[in-house]
This record gives sequence, C-alpha cells and structure tokens, in this order.
Amino acid sequence: MTRPTLPSTRIAELYRQRIRDGELAPGDRLPTIRELVDEHGVASATVRSALSWLRVEGYIVTTQRGSFVADTATNTATPRDRLDRIQRSGSVLATGETKQVTAAELIVPPLYVAELFDVDPGSQVVRREYVVGAGAQRLMLAVDWYPASFADSVPDLLSTVPGQRTATHPGGGNDLMQQIERTTGRRVLYGRDSMHARVADHREAGHLGVPVGASILAGAHEWSDDEGVICYGEWCLPQRITIGYEYRV
Repeated sequence: MTRPTLPSTRIAELYRQRIRDGELAPGDRLPTIRELVDEHGVASATVRSALSWLRVEGYIVTTQRGSFVADTATNTATPRDRLDRIQRSGSVLATGETKQVTAAELIVPPLYVAELFDVDPGSQVVRREYVVGAGAQRLMLAVDWYPASFADSVPDLLSTVPGQRTATHPGGGNDLMQQIERTTGRRVLYGRDSMHARVADHREAGHLGVPVGASILAGAHEWSDDEGVICYGEWCLPQRITIGYEYRV
C-alpha cells in the first residue's frame, strides 16, 4: 500500500496511529499548533487541516486550553490498521484494549467459507470468535477463519486464553499472524475489505451490549498470499464507532 504524501494527511495519520495504539491515552494533550508547525516544518494551515480531520473522526476534542485525546473512544482500527499494527508491534490490540475469545474450534464452516479456502464441503477450518473492548466499552465483535492445517503449527489458534496488550506485555497474547508467519512461512500480501450497514441479530447484540435490531456497521476482510487465503474475518461495530482509511488516486 502506498502511504499518503500530503503533509496534513501524514500528520493526521501519525496521531491517529498513536491514539489507536494507545501511545496517547484519553485526556492526553497534543502539541500546540506552533509546536507541530516547528516539528514538521509546515504551515499552520496544514496543521489546522490535520487537526480538523482528527476532530471530525472523534479522535480529539479541542477547547481553549488546546487539543486533547477524546475521553470516550468513538473510532476503532480498520482491518488494514490492525494488520499494520500486527506487523509493527506483534499485537492486533492497542495498549489498553482487551480481547475476550468466546470460541476457538475446528468446525465445518458454511459453504461460502469453505469455497473461500478452497476446501471440500464437510472439511474443517479454524473458527475464532472474540470481542474487542477498551475498559467497559465494547468496540467490535469478530469471527476469524483460518485453514485447519494452521492449528497443528499454531496451537494458540484453538486457545481461548484472554489477552490484553499492556506496556509490559506488548504482544497481548494475540500475535497469531506472526506465529503463522514464523511456522508456515506464509505472510499476508493482499487484502480486501467490504462493509455494509444493517441491524444486530441476537448473538451480535448480546456480545456488543446493544439492543437486538440496533444499527451496526458490519464488514468482512480477506488476507491472503499467492497460495490462497490466510485469514478471512467478519466483524461488526456498534453505533457511533467510526473507521476510516486513506487512498491516493
């Protein structure tokens, strides 16, 4: 993926990443406009544009005292952001995020999942269901699917041990993709995301702590290499959680 080159975009993404990763915590103050101008060697209008996007997306709030990281998360990482974090830090989680694994098993998947992995109907694949949260807030319900053969080389795929990324436990017990790369030699080279709005069913509502029929943003991602699909994931977010991505034309 080609990284954005506009200075305002680079500055905004730098602070998105720091906030998503937990390097900047709720209530932390951002540098002043003058400090950002001096640090990045840009005009004040460029800095103001970057901060405007962070405010629009809910990452920061601005008062007469300056700009601060929002106290309540109103955004979360996209699949691309999470993959980038895995490759940078070895964890799918940001600092302070938790991951409650509610299921980890070898099962016969729905036909469309079997077709994605190019396995015969009736064959098994790994299914992992989990909830990502931050404090008392639930940010995402997700289900990830992996080839059954991975379970032999990465036993943690079938573990439900909870993980939490902290400063002293940076991996958070959630470096499955890095374990897969080390043991199988396969690395994600391609990705595709899709999203749609719908209402929560009973299972999703229970995990996310929202009423049945509440509006949610649902999505799917596929991470693959030249040999085929490494991970196929489906996820949903509660109302008022924002995700975003950048692109060049």
